[in-house]
Amino acid sequence: MNHDLPYQDETGSSMAGSAAAEPAAAARRLGLAGRIRELFRLRLDKSGARVGLVMLGFVGVFGLILARLAMLAISPAEPEGIRRFAGGHVNVARPDILDRNGEVLATDVKSVSVFAEPRNIIDKDEAVELLTAVLPDLDARELRAKLNNKRGFVWVKREITPRQQAEVHRLGIPGVGFVPEAKRVYPNGVAGAHVIGFASIDNVGIAGMEKYIDSRGLQDLAGAGFAREATDLTPVQLSIDLRIQHAMRDELVKGMEHFRALAAAAMLIDVNTGEVISLVSLPDFDPNNPVDALEKDRINRMAVGVFEMGSTFKALTTAMALDSGKATINSSFDARSSLKYGRFTINDYHAQHRIMTVPEIFVHSSNIGTAKMALAVGVEGHKAFLKKMGQLDRLVTEIPENAQPIVPAKWGELNTITIAFGHGVAVTPMQAASAVGALVNGGYLIRPTFLKRSGEEAQRVSPRVIKPETSEAMRYIMRLNGSIGSASKAAVPGYFVGGKTGTAEKVVRGRYAKDRLFTTFMATFPADKPRYLLVTVYDEPKAAPETHGYATAAWNAGETSGRLLERIAPMLPVAPRFEPPQNPFPLMAKLNAWGIKR
Repeated sequence: MNHDLPYQDETGSSMAGSAAAEPAAAARRLGLAGRIRELFRLRLDKSGARVGLVMLGFVGVFGLILARLAMLAISPAEPEGIRRFAGGHVNVARPDILDRNGEVLATDVKSVSVFAEPRNIIDKDEAVELLTAVLPDLDARELRAKLNNKRGFVWVKREITPRQQAEVHRLGIPGVGFVPEAKRVYPNGVAGAHVIGFASIDNVGIAGMEKYIDSRGLQDLAGAGFAREATDLTPVQLSIDLRIQHAMRDELVKGMEHFRALAAAAMLIDVNTGEVISLVSLPDFDPNNPVDALEKDRINRMAVGVFEMGSTFKALTTAMALDSGKATINSSFDARSSLKYGRFTINDYHAQHRIMTVPEIFVHSSNIGTAKMALAVGVEGHKAFLKKMGQLDRLVTEIPENAQPIVPAKWGELNTITIAFGHGVAVTPMQAASAVGALVNGGYLIRPTFLKRSGEEAQRVSPRVIKPETSEAMRYIMRLNGSIGSASKAAVPGYFVGGKTGTAEKVVRGRYAKDRLFTTFMATFPADKPRYLLVTVYDEPKAAPETHGYATAAWNAGETSGRLLERIAPMLPVAPRFEPPQNPFPLMAKLNAWGIKR
């Protein structure tokens, strides 16, 4: 037997392990505290670096928590607990809305609202009495009902003044506190109201570009971001020019009063970019007090009102005939007698009783000649052209308020005859303006936009709808009408204005009413290379002393358009030219079109 070998027990374990068991035995003798100390000593011996790293992590986490608690203690920020109780009713920051030159159209200002926690209010009757004393517009019965329920949070009053806050604070009612909020304000009042729209008391976009902001998620959604003020968000820059907006509204207010119209509206659009530079619709409202927007006569007549556009539609019919090849600039149509279709008879308002060329038909606004041009194209061709020009579908822009056009369910030859000169299809003035813009800008149908953009951006998303030579012909014809026709009332020296008037009888109880007119004037300038299109409309204007008993478009919408151009043209990047351009319509001169001076 080798006594030098260590003794082994039945399991084969060496007695050398007894040395390792001695500390454990000692730990048992020391009791529970000793065991814990011994456990940690053993762990540190084996993985001291790992435990140290974990301890460092715990120190870091608790340090961050302590720092956050310190920030909450000294910060005036809104209590998150209250935000959770209030839910979606605590409003969020919205970006500023700017005009094209950087002027503020809408912004947030800091406000305070009063809330209550009914469970923490001891004497509810006393609370009602005290609160209604300092906030007299509160309904005592309604407030008492709020405080008597078992909810953890109720609003007492939203958006109070600093003085009211101080008075409520001095009451010292337990369970009553304040929540800082953002209040939407519109520093220019009614200016651009129908474009900007407005936001609710919870800062939720209700109409116009305010609703567009919400639809695109441009505001700081509750719980989704960190913005607390509008300055933390990227502003939304519109195409609107605030200076022109003020000038146009001022002239429309005067015109609406002078012609005793039910309503008036005007829009200036850049025909190369589709930017809406200005849009005014009267009666309007103040977005700071949007309750007036609920009145039925406060609609945006440019985008929501649908009307038969009268003779302004003749521009589309003329372009259709020229672009289809069914007519040329020198084609003639017989307007010597009335056009009869079944039991219906079509006459001219200013009948010439002769054969007329295409430019003459446009200048003299012949219903007969225009209808014959449309019949030459045919019913299906007519429908297809108006469809291509965006007149048979709802126009979609950034603002949600866009109406669906009214189109005949069954479209036959009689429909084509009347629609050719602007009766039988009802569209929005903005929709019609978009199509007329395409007639003069070289042939591109550019959808109107209320956001600032370049011509290159517009061209990339805009289809060509007519040939360039057709566009030149339409520029020529509209300029001819602006110099010797009904559009001459809007002539402003230096700006080479072209245009077209339109007068339509409104439909009342299924019949056309001769004494209820909707008048339109579309003016493009400069006509040789158009940059802008101005659309002016009146709803049921009356004759004025100087109009000789007439209430048709040239006498009201045309006159107002001239005054508008005089005021706004100097603010636009279009220099006046007091010498007429040389050979502005080269193709028309080559074709020896009617009215070309030699």
